Amino acid sequence: MSHTLDRIDRHILEILQQDARISINELADKVGLSPTPCGRRIKQLEQSGLIDKQVILLDQRQAGLPMTVLVQVSLEAQTKDKLEAFEEEVSKLPEIMECFLITGSAADYILKIVVPSLDHYQQLLLDRLTAMPGISSIISNFVLRQPVKKTALPLSQLGNK
Repeated sequence: MSHTLDRIDRHILEILQQDARISINELADKVGLSPTPCGRRIKQLEQSGLIDKQVILLDQRQAGLPMTVLVQVSLEAQTKDKLEAFEEEVSKLPEIMECFLITGSAADYILKIVVPSLDHYQQLLLDRLTAMPGISSIISNFVLRQPVKKTALPLSQLGNK
């Protein structure tokens, strides 16, 4: 669903995407409102579903998970039941941070996996991933460096009222 926001709503969202822990008073000051109307706008953005949730982002290395693996998974069949079964299984694994159903490749899915070590990934691969029914191939890509990492979405497409 696309939303049209005014300049103040967009500014609120841009600030919150950078620091969701900012006080309502500081946020209101930055966007030129008093705290009550600023809080009301945030509540409306939450109720509209545009604000999904607020989280704390941890440093992956500091959390003891220095290794990221992007895994391409191909299924034997791409029926709705097989896709749903695979998605349900991978959602149970805490190491899998993201799962993308893709097109334009031989793979059906790309998984973003974080692990503490190569040994841990090997165990995950052998004990859990390859044990899943319906998988025809798995290709592991080890991330060497992440030159771009963003969590804030660009908001220019939301327009101005």
